[in-house]
Amino acid sequence: MNASKLLIINLNINLRVLKCCEVLKCLTCKITRKPVTRMKIHIVPYNPEWRNMYDKEVARLRQILGNEIADIQHIGSTSVAQLAAKPIIDIMLGLRDFGRADTVVVPAMQAAGFVYIDKWNDVLPLRRFFVKEDKKGTRLAHIHTVGIDNREWWDRHIQFRDYLRTHPETRKAYETLKHHLAQREWKDGSEYADAKTEFIRKVEKLAKEREV
Repeated sequence: MNASKLLIINLNINLRVLKCCEVLKCLTCKITRKPVTRMKIHIVPYNPEWRNMYDKEVARLRQILGNEIADIQHIGSTSVAQLAAKPIIDIMLGLRDFGRADTVVVPAMQAAGFVYIDKWNDVLPLRRFFVKEDKKGTRLAHIHTVGIDNREWWDRHIQFRDYLRTHPETRKAYETLKHHLAQREWKDGSEYADAKTEFIRKVEKLAKEREV
């Protein structure tokens, strides 16, 4: 049995465990009656237009930052054909000199209308995170900005994306996981992302082993 099939079997087991945990959490909430504000994650079918949206954002980012940019990549689920996803374009932007992130990049991005979110800077000090929103406040794009020499971050995201593009069974398993998680309510997007971490790390390991 190959590694991808083992991954899918483990996913099915984990989904059953998650379902049991959801029942327990529901019972606990009813007993304690604590009011909790939660959010839903909306997963939609793959949209070929996501590629065009990415291309438009890349052109705009190059206008804003010019030679500060060493490379830009489309990452996340919207970068994988036939994969259902949240309709938010994830972009990884590699800077030539991350030392200029706070003095040059952040002010330029804010002036161009991007929302700078710094609350995770202590946890991820080598990343700067920006969000593009429409007039209603709906998120359209996430810009993950790192130094081009931050190879651990850079390679990990590219390898994960490329593995999903070339392994349909794993892509389908990931989609199944996301649809299942989308049925739940979450404190925020980070809590939802954390619920996917175990699966993602296993795929990253498979992808890295393939590269060797």
